[in-house]
Amino acid sequence: MKKRSVYPLFLILVFSLSSCLYAGSFSGIKVLSKEYIEAWKRFYPSRAFSRGFLSSLFYFEDFSQTRIENWLKINKATLDEISSRESGMVSEDRIDARLLRIQIKSEIDKWETEVPHKNVLSLYSSHITRAVKSVMNSDLLMPGEKVRIILGRLGGVDKMCAAAIEQLEDGSPKNVERNLRALGTSAGFYEKKLPEIAKAWIASEEFEGFVAKCRHTSAQIQALVSHVKTHLVPKLSRTDSVILGREEFARRLRLYTDSTLTPEQLAEMSFQEIQKVRGLIAKVCEEYIHEAYPEQKIPEDLNELVSKALGDMEKNHPSSQQEYLRFWEGLANQAEEFVREKKIATLPETQTLSIRLAPESSGPMARIGWVSPAPSFHPNPWTTIFLPNIPDSHPEKEREDFWRSFNNHFTTFIIIHELFPGHYIQSRINRENPHPVRILFPYGLYSEGWATLCERVALDAGWDNLNKLTYLAHLRKRIENANRAYTSVQVHCNGWDKKKVDEFSVKTSLLAPQFAKSLWGRLMRSPMQITSYFLGMQKFTELYENERKRLGNKFRNIDFMDTVLRAGPIPLDEFPAIFKNKF
Repeated sequence: MKKRSVYPLFLILVFSLSSCLYAGSFSGIKVLSKEYIEAWKRFYPSRAFSRGFLSSLFYFEDFSQTRIENWLKINKATLDEISSRESGMVSEDRIDARLLRIQIKSEIDKWETEVPHKNVLSLYSSHITRAVKSVMNSDLLMPGEKVRIILGRLGGVDKMCAAAIEQLEDGSPKNVERNLRALGTSAGFYEKKLPEIAKAWIASEEFEGFVAKCRHTSAQIQALVSHVKTHLVPKLSRTDSVILGREEFARRLRLYTDSTLTPEQLAEMSFQEIQKVRGLIAKVCEEYIHEAYPEQKIPEDLNELVSKALGDMEKNHPSSQQEYLRFWEGLANQAEEFVREKKIATLPETQTLSIRLAPESSGPMARIGWVSPAPSFHPNPWTTIFLPNIPDSHPEKEREDFWRSFNNHFTTFIIIHELFPGHYIQSRINRENPHPVRILFPYGLYSEGWATLCERVALDAGWDNLNKLTYLAHLRKRIENANRAYTSVQVHCNGWDKKKVDEFSVKTSLLAPQFAKSLWGRLMRSPMQITSYFLGMQKFTELYENERKRLGNKFRNIDFMDTVLRAGPIPLDEFPAIFKNKF
């Protein structure tokens, strides 16, 4: 009897204890992060869908006053909850809490300080014009599902128009004019084009009702256009300039870096780097000319010295789009093999990568190129790199200038930055990170800082057989990174115009003409992100040097690089403690 009575009690005790442990393992920041991410997905369904949350396709944005107020309450409540729990968190949870805090601060700042729902017509028009595109293009939906979701989206557009009419108070003339044109085009699309497209998906007896709904949504968009023209345009007071000004730049810099860094400190740091790298470039140029032209006197003038070496570097370039593509494809295989052989980082056994030429339809981006990683939470892990290029049909002089900028030495080092073990590998491994908050809300300085560090580590390990012109191309990119940060401060805080930026970039920072041409647009579009190349590189270089010094002969590149990759995109000042605890 005794044994029979004790056994059930023991089972109850074990079950209770295991339940507590199970609940405890999902407590704290993990639950908080999960709840916040779910709320974020509900508030930004289109953005969530683009990140791979496929079920978000069934929802649409609502920027009504009530929804914005509720979103702010969620952010502030989560921030308070983080503060109340943080003192007892373990290191990994504390890092996640910090990333969550950075994200929340940016959201509160956006909706309370920038208030786009009151001052930016494009907040509404961008969603109105793209409301049904992702649904129509989806391969995941049956025709009937598409119609049902599109009908829901039409209702969402109606609400979006009503929210804009209720909340918009101001705007800038050019932004309003541009978005009024887009809204006018959208009204025509919803009334005429959409019914034609969707007709094949709809039962004949339901088509008339669908057309009526499309016409109603078109009328709501036209009502918004009329309201803006009548009540908003006559009193527009915001400037069309995208120059931030010193105080706004400083505010955004603090938020972006999660630090007390000032514009003046950033300018001083980046200018010192420009001067330092100019010296390194001069030294490498002198060594190169001494080896390549032993009979010639080395120029004493810096500009002449650099011009001669850079001229030789730029001579070695492709002459056509297909030649450039083949060079990249062969070099990618070599880079992957080199990283494995030199044990620089642990790479996945199989790669999910395509290399293509950027389409001319991508506009200015066709001259820059970009990496399009698989959405972080999408089941398909495929990544495509779109190479910068220029059509073979363009004028010879234009093509010559372009290919000299994207010469073979530049490509040889930049492939480390972009692919192995740079951006591609970083994004590929980060997809598997067990901390969702690190995937969805990465620290801004990590990605470009990591890829730039990869350049240095690979070149030091003997990539391209220590070719001086390839190293010179790397130094030229390094000075470009500092130039980006420096000119961002000068433009947004000190009134530099495009002419001044171009002149400084080419003469002082030695930028290739193609890169100088594209700089101004990036300074306007992303004044914070463009500082991440320099700031991230500075932080990672300091960390790398400190670890080599601390560990001495025990230091191994693969340990350092793998630790950084697997920790994910966290604030860089968190890494010293991670390394100290691990090695």
